[in-house]
Amino acid sequence: MLSSKRRYLIAGLGNPGGEYEKTRHNAGFMVLDEVAAAYAISVSKRKFNLVYGTGTIEGVEVILAKPQSFMNRSGLPIFSLAGFYKILSKDLLIIHDDIDLTIGRIKIKEKGGHGGHKGLKSIIDTCGSGDFARLRIGVGRSEAQSVTNHVLGQFSSEETRILGQALARAREAVAMFLSKGIVECMNTFNQKITISS
Repeated sequence: MLSSKRRYLIAGLGNPGGEYEKTRHNAGFMVLDEVAAAYAISVSKRKFNLVYGTGTIEGVEVILAKPQSFMNRSGLPIFSLAGFYKILSKDLLIIHDDIDLTIGRIKIKEKGGHGGHKGLKSIIDTCGSGDFARLRIGVGRSEAQSVTNHVLGQFSSEETRILGQALARAREAVAMFLSKGIVECMNTFNQKITISS
């Protein structure tokens, strides 16, 4: 029997498989792993072509999920799991990489379009709406590479150091989103910050 308490679905986007594990496009997976580890939530159940786990964060029931269908087909697994657990769009948070944000920046957005991100496009196309929250993880752009090669490339050692701080901030943002709501979360985390060396 499903719980009648409010439950949130937090999904990190990425590509499955070891060859993609450390790539920029998998920043969503990285944040989700960070959150899962911090709150001792095992993301090991399988259903609807994703892996997921259930637990509590700041006293709030959550489902943490990672689609295993590749980035551009993320929509159906998330839509299916949300339907199974009766998750409303206002209780959905999608975590994804963003080339329009510099490395180290994170940004929370209440709703919107896909901005060319294929994972978001798949979710919007499948769900029929962009009315869900997003946590964007900056991966920057490259003048030397195509967008595809850039996002499927790995972080440099310097970027990895900066990313570690961004992942910690993203974990804190998820907790605040759940405990205090999206407005306070945006006000706190959407400011530009200086990454310490």
